[in-house]
Amino acid sequence: MSLLNILRYPDPRLHKIAKPVTAFDVRLKQLVDDMAETMYEAPGVGLAASQVDVHEQLVVIDISDSKSDLRVFINPAIVWASDEQQIYDEGCLSVPGVYDGVLRHASVKVRALDINGKAFETTAEGLLAVCIQHEMDHLKGKVFVEYLSPLKRNRIKARMLKEERENNREKKRSGAR
Repeated sequence: MSLLNILRYPDPRLHKIAKPVTAFDVRLKQLVDDMAETMYEAPGVGLAASQVDVHEQLVVIDISDSKSDLRVFINPAIVWASDEQQIYDEGCLSVPGVYDGVLRHASVKVRALDINGKAFETTAEGLLAVCIQHEMDHLKGKVFVEYLSPLKRNRIKARMLKEERENNREKKRSGAR
């Protein structure tokens, strides 16, 4: 297994729409393993393939405290969503250090494929429902900050770009030694 590079907002690659997975092979299994390792190391509770610059409909999620309940959703589709909505404070591995409230469906039913290509459905509520909706947004090329006001979004974008410039300067300095 190996750690993957997580794209950071406002990287334009985060806005690419993911294509359905068609091959359930060794490469896919390796990608799932690498994504899980990357998510746990970050640390996070969900990661979409789009965030690691693989634009395929693949999501890994583990909301357990013990990090022992990895869920894999391939070609996921929400087939039902509750009328009830709630605001959750969301964060994102592609927007590190930023958390804000996003209105989402309180419960969803998802149809997806597992790592072997077998179809399944699951109903989720609470944090799992939020994670599923958040990660599926990535597959559609959407980052959670797009739910925020333009003012907040622009501040976050400016902050992320500033951090990237500072990181690049630091890398140049340490590489020049």
